[in-house]
Amino acid sequence: ALAIGYGGVAAAACLSNWGSAWGTWKSGVSLVHTGIRHPASVMKNVIPVVMAGVIGIYGLVVAVILAESIPKPGADTRINSYSIYTAFAHLCAGLCAGISGLAAGGCIGIVGDAGVRAVGYRASSISLFPSSVPEAAGYSTIPDDDGGATGGDDVSGSDDQNKLFVGMLIMLIFSEALALYGLIVALIVSQHSYSCGSDEF
Repeated sequence: ALAIGYGGVAAAACLSNWGSAWGTWKSGVSLVHTGIRHPASVMKNVIPVVMAGVIGIYGLVVAVILAESIPKPGADTRINSYSIYTAFAHLCAGLCAGISGLAAGGCIGIVGDAGVRAVGYRASSISLFPSSVPEAAGYSTIPDDDGGATGGDDVSGSDDQNKLFVGMLIMLIFSEALALYGLIVALIVSQHSYSCGSDEF
């Protein structure tokens, strides 16, 4: 029973940190690449890295709660009051938090990777798709206005850049919510316990 319970502790911490590292890796690499062309957008686009790091905190909280809920055997009698029911409840709580954090971290990494690159490309006024015009030299400038008289001097495309950033931020928030759902379920399940040697025996 103790091995099962501590397995839940390890699952909560390791899987959540795995998801956090995955999300930080994916979004961090794109953030560095984007900073080469547009350094001013680095601090703005660091949000995916921060949100990926929070997932590891969720796993840490659940792991600490589960570890504190596992009692020690009696020093004199060596009787273990930790039941299989409580052990599997702790295992399920750890898996809920860990796997949810892993999925959320992967989602944040992939969305952050594409979103940070898109915002950086828009800020740099380049396109991923080569133009057929010879003088474009592999990249084509993106028009910043719709042909009107206003906004012609805006070479950074700040309006479109903000729209891309807001869209990426909404997707990141809902991705982070996946880990939060797992945390809530894990906290509820971790409260289910049964102690061996209770009043029935």
